[in-house]
Amino acid sequence: MQDVDSVARPADAVVSAWFRARRYIGDTDRGQISDLLYALLRHHARLGWWLAKHGRQDVPRNRLLAWLALDGGKTRDQVQALFNGGKFAPATLLDHERALVVKLQGGTIDHPAMPDEVRLECPSWAVDPLRRRFNDAFGREMAALLTAAPLDLRVNPLKSTRDAVLPALRDLGLRAEPSRMAPFGIRVKERPSLASLPMLKSGEVEIQDEGSQLVALLVDAGPGERVVDFCAGAGGKTLAIAAQMANKGHVIACDVSASRLKRSTERFRRAGLHNIETRLLASEKDRWVKRHKGSFDRVLVDAPCSGTGTWRRNPDARWRALGPGLDNLLPLQADILASAARLVKPGGRLVYATCSLLAEENEEQVAAFLAAHPAFHVMPLREAAPQLTFSAHPDYLSLTPARHDTDGFFAAVMQRQTTPSAEQPAAG
Repeated sequence: MQDVDSVARPADAVVSAWFRARRYIGDTDRGQISDLLYALLRHHARLGWWLAKHGRQDVPRNRLLAWLALDGGKTRDQVQALFNGGKFAPATLLDHERALVVKLQGGTIDHPAMPDEVRLECPSWAVDPLRRRFNDAFGREMAALLTAAPLDLRVNPLKSTRDAVLPALRDLGLRAEPSRMAPFGIRVKERPSLASLPMLKSGEVEIQDEGSQLVALLVDAGPGERVVDFCAGAGGKTLAIAAQMANKGHVIACDVSASRLKRSTERFRRAGLHNIETRLLASEKDRWVKRHKGSFDRVLVDAPCSGTGTWRRNPDARWRALGPGLDNLLPLQADILASAARLVKPGGRLVYATCSLLAEENEEQVAAFLAAHPAFHVMPLREAAPQLTFSAHPDYLSLTPARHDTDGFFAAVMQRQTTPSAEQPAAG
């Protein structure tokens, strides 16, 4: 917990590095340590509230003591037995720490005096935007964001089928079932060691949230087409798009991070995909964009965002500013979308997506883009993907944890008019 608080990296990356430095820790212990850490992260505001109530310093050790007393229901003697100063055990308790455990003993993690935003673990900057978005469903959606995210897999159709992978997972003792919405998706009910999944090593499956799979589906890329994934990151959606194209045509995975593109290249190779090219951009306005105006059938903009839709998976993201704040993200998203739109050829499709639950980053961003770019119009979801009938919005893909049991996702499909306009001349 100390490392997560002090290192400016996402918690999952910090945890992975911590375990790599301690390879002697077995799988069972790794799972228990991870579960405990993420429980502390999911109860950040409430544990802080209890510590403040009793005038205690908000530090990782006190958080752990509070958690053991409140949620674990452990007595002072039981906590002392754990904090025994042994080789792999925490240092023995001090008098004021024993007193804290006694004060909290018999309590529960929730308290009637807690403000809603504390009880629901919602940071102050997001309370008003999320209340506006969800209205009466605010409490239900915030409660869903406090649950642990499931393990979703996407079958690589170039290497296997869902019907083949499902029994293989069950043979490993895992409860696996087809995803409700994504045609290549599988949901695994347990949290197995990923090293124990041979189909992951072979490239038969990839880890990808069901909602993310549906965003890639909206690109609707066909064999032989030219496609850009403008903010490709580690390449999860790029993989789904390239497989959708049956390894035919050309996909360009763009990003401003060389390290992310390097990691994605290994995933592409493992999946057996050879129709993908990576392109490092200096910024969203890189000269490469201007040189390739109007050249692509499909362009996906999976924009950097607040990540509010991923709080189940990344509970530390609520409280740690590891990137731009919302005030900086909104103009950046607009710039990225406007620049990437130049790549779309007449009649082509532009998909704007985020893993955010905020209207400011989603519907309002799309409305502002359309007002400034009359050559584009929205393709309603019933036209772009008639099989997706479960969205919370009639025109856009809108997924929330409470309604769909996925991460929170938004995606809008827009089409450039067939006749070139003065705004965007046809490619030479």
